[in-house]
Amino acid sequence: MASIKTFLLLYLLLLYICNNNELLSAARIGIGGYWEILLNSSGVVAMHMALTNRNTVIMFDQTGAGPSAFYLQHRIDGRRCTTSYQDINDGTCWAHSVEYDILSNSIRPLQLQTDPWCSSGVLLSNGTLIQTGGYADGYRKVRYFMPCSDKSCDWIESNSELAADRWYASDQILPENDRVIIVGGRRSFNYEFLPKSFAEEEVFELPLLRQTDERRVEDNLYPFLHLSSDGNLFIFANQDSILLNYKNGKIVKQFPRLEGSRNYPSTGSSVMLPLDHSDGFKKVEIMICGGASPGAFNAAKEGRFLNGLRTCGRMVITDENPKWEMERMPAPRMMNDMIILPTGDILIINGALQGSAGWTNAINPELRPLLYRPTDTPGNRFSYLEASKIPRMYHSTAILLPDGRILVAGSNPNERYSYTNVDYPTELRAEAFIPHYMDSFYDDQRASNLQVGEGTNLVRYGERFTLRFMLMSKPKNGMGFHVYAPPFNTHSISMNQRMLKLECVELVREVNGAARAHLIAPNAIAAPPGYYLIFVVNGGIPSEGQWLRFIH
Repeated sequence: MASIKTFLLLYLLLLYICNNNELLSAARIGIGGYWEILLNSSGVVAMHMALTNRNTVIMFDQTGAGPSAFYLQHRIDGRRCTTSYQDINDGTCWAHSVEYDILSNSIRPLQLQTDPWCSSGVLLSNGTLIQTGGYADGYRKVRYFMPCSDKSCDWIESNSELAADRWYASDQILPENDRVIIVGGRRSFNYEFLPKSFAEEEVFELPLLRQTDERRVEDNLYPFLHLSSDGNLFIFANQDSILLNYKNGKIVKQFPRLEGSRNYPSTGSSVMLPLDHSDGFKKVEIMICGGASPGAFNAAKEGRFLNGLRTCGRMVITDENPKWEMERMPAPRMMNDMIILPTGDILIINGALQGSAGWTNAINPELRPLLYRPTDTPGNRFSYLEASKIPRMYHSTAILLPDGRILVAGSNPNERYSYTNVDYPTELRAEAFIPHYMDSFYDDQRASNLQVGEGTNLVRYGERFTLRFMLMSKPKNGMGFHVYAPPFNTHSISMNQRMLKLECVELVREVNGAARAHLIAPNAIAAPPGYYLIFVVNGGIPSEGQWLRFIH
């Protein structure tokens, strides 16, 4: 009798589950998301990565890395590559840059003339990727990639060069007419601009970089840069940071020290939390997480792998008396990337638990992404997500895609392409992390078919513009309209990444699920000119992103 009752109870439970889509979907989705392999080989190591407004991703590594996994038919000078021993070992017959097409999930080779190893970059207002510096013959080079629809575009090198060597430097786009500031680099304790204001303009000294290079410890390479909404530039190097008026070269503010080693080669990561229209985008809060223990780089060379840092610091740099508010991640992490999700939450992904950046300098990969919810109460902000099966160590990258997925690629902790007899082989697989919010279970509350303006995606600063979309359910309270500037990502630094939460002055629901939102564009300091992705976030569920372009 008991067995019959048990059978009936199990049958009824199964029947209930099979007819309860919500329960089924919750069991399938989980809050941790899931992973998907996109490419078994990207051809080159995605040491550097950037999303373009043509929905492609530019990936590249270093020309001096030897043969890649993408053999070319012709050299850049037009000479044919053959199967001869000489050509097989000729680095110019191998691609070190590719363009990945998101829709077709395919790659095509691009040709680099000089070495962009450990370089910097930024997207200009017309969508052109400008790429600065690198190694050896690339120290002072400026490269351009203008994405195109017919797939005929390739890298172009400028005839003009930088004024100083820029190896491990950082770039920031400025509000004025595609002006870029380039800060730091190995043994370059200065900054410069592109384009130059006048022909003889060279470099400007930055004492912060020299001071943070005491005893040649470095840990101040790839300085963290964030353009503040007051028009000044936040610069963080090693443990110290300043607010620089880049127009006159004067330091506006010096900030308290953040303990621990944070920049390359200790390699933590930084992010500017989303700006909000409710205060006129005036509150600017910087968050820095992870890094290596002091001395970790030299210890790793001796075979000792020190634990990474568990701490994160948050500081409102626009406060009158700013200070770091400290939090602890569930575990140590270094070489981590910090990506702003369409929701405004922060994804902390990639990296290792012990060691330092550099070839063979780290062990114990951290396979689990962390979700950080900035608006939750302290102590409840971190949560682990579904783990990847692929270690992403030194030279790995991560960027947000327009549909809300996270593209993760790269990892070459070895001096050249090495696949055997190493602890962590060179990794050419590209994968996507799919957050839970992308599951079809949420489609009824997901906005779709976004359209900016009246047949154009151009939006002028400070003006009211219309966003049309479809939404089959009733809008949730607190519907958000978020614009996102895609970064140039390399070495755990996402240059120029920023998000703004725009003001909606009117939301109108029309027939058959159509809706239109009347939004107010920000100013050029809060959002420098260029292409942004706009997302509609309804009850925590984002739409796919639609491109718009802020112009003067």
